[in-house]
Amino acid sequence: MPKLPVISGMETIRALEKLGFIIVRQRGSHIILRRGSFGCVVPNHRELKIGTLTGILKQAGVSINEFTNILHS
Repeated sequence: MPKLPVISGMETIRALEKLGFIIVRQRGSHIILRRGSFGCVVPNHRELKIGTLTGILKQAGVSINEFTNILHS
């Protein structure tokens, strides 16, 4: 299992958009994305902690391998 990088909220959102998620709405610094029946909330912070990023990926139903492949492409 690859190690998750430390990235910003906007980088996370861009990667999730490449995977087919769309931005539904925003409240403050939290951006809500949705793809079908899966949804996730991404805080728009400069740096996301590893645990926060792991939780976002679990909410979204995206594997770590799939996410890291999109980041590197």
